[in-house]
Amino acid sequence: MSHRARSTPARAEPRPRYAAAMPKPPRAKLPTVVWAAAWVSFCADASTELIYGILPALYLGTLSIGVLGLGLIEGFAESLVSLTKLYSGSLSDRSGKRKPWMLAGYGLAAISKPLLAFTTSGLAVGALRASDRFGKGLRGAPRDALIADSIDPHVRGRAFGVQRGMDHAGALVGGLVAAGLLALNAVTTNQLFLLSAVPGFAAVLVIVFFIRERPPGPDHKPRAPFGLRAAWRDSTPALRRYLGASGLFALANSSDMLLLGICYERFLASGMEQHLAISRLPLLWALLHVVKSLGAPFAGTLSDRVGRVPLLATSWVIYAAVYAGTAAFALGGHPAWSIAIFAAYAMVAVLMEGPERALIADLQPDGAKRGGAYGMLHFVKGILALPATVIAALLWHELGPAWAFGAGAALALAAAFVLLIVSRPPAEA
Repeated sequence: MSHRARSTPARAEPRPRYAAAMPKPPRAKLPTVVWAAAWVSFCADASTELIYGILPALYLGTLSIGVLGLGLIEGFAESLVSLTKLYSGSLSDRSGKRKPWMLAGYGLAAISKPLLAFTTSGLAVGALRASDRFGKGLRGAPRDALIADSIDPHVRGRAFGVQRGMDHAGALVGGLVAAGLLALNAVTTNQLFLLSAVPGFAAVLVIVFFIRERPPGPDHKPRAPFGLRAAWRDSTPALRRYLGASGLFALANSSDMLLLGICYERFLASGMEQHLAISRLPLLWALLHVVKSLGAPFAGTLSDRVGRVPLLATSWVIYAAVYAGTAAFALGGHPAWSIAIFAAYAMVAVLMEGPERALIADLQPDGAKRGGAYGMLHFVKGILALPATVIAALLWHELGPAWAFGAGAALALAAAFVLLIVSRPPAEA
């Protein structure tokens, strides 16, 4: 009997790692490079969120380019991120170095944001948003690969949870600072754009002085070709199946700017003065990041214990519920509904971001090809951001915002179902 008892865990092992729980993780200290990358994310997101909450008012109010213009600019910017992440991930694999790509990406974003203070047209805003998002694309996949390369597989979820938690903590600080300064009339929106340069360049300094990566091993050889075809060729079957489900969810995942946009419109429709409506948007965005920063480390560690896919499927179902609720809100809900919407929406990121990054490392066990795997994930999600956002904007323009959010809810629910199907072990599928 004792021999049979000891053999029980071995029989459970054939379940794919992307569908099953990992062994109980040891409470080892995370390496310095993980914390350095987390602080880089903290500073960079503080810079981003200083201005993100006021962008809908810039699009819909100051520039009067309308929801279609908003959708085109933000959708194109996110699609540019995806294409850049694909190649930056593959190129970081090819060179064996992650830090230079991070430095270039965070540096470009730090320069682009304050320049928004000098724009007077939708075209100029679009160019600078594209530049900012191009920087994000350069840094994202190499940074994720750097973390995955530096950590034991059993604590990947915890490492990515810490990084995402710090990312959202920085976003919280940025959003609260923006809301406070605007509420006190201490700055204009243009001055807020300029202020974003301070934490942006702080992120660059952290990379320069605190990011240390291991040099490529003696057996490292640059691979060619690189990019989409090579990353797909190098991906495992399980990774390809996950990317398919993720692509369907990406079609539901239109720009968050639309969520802020409907809140802005509901605030004005309720009789709120424009200045107050604008100052409320950073507060909503800050609420989002309160929940994200508190929950991300917990969710990442939980995924090490219970598995990645259950948390991801749950997050997509919550997304569907949030968008269904937003569709109802668009039909005439009280402005206070926006608080519940953003608090619930934060749980989507809590349960998805860290576990998903850990999942990609599980599905691509070859560290030399991991940058390309992260690039593939971001490519699939980002390249579909343009049609997702433009379609949602068109539905909003032609049929009303309730149709835009209702369609997103239906697609997200379908994606969660597909994810559970493709993640089942072969014996059950």
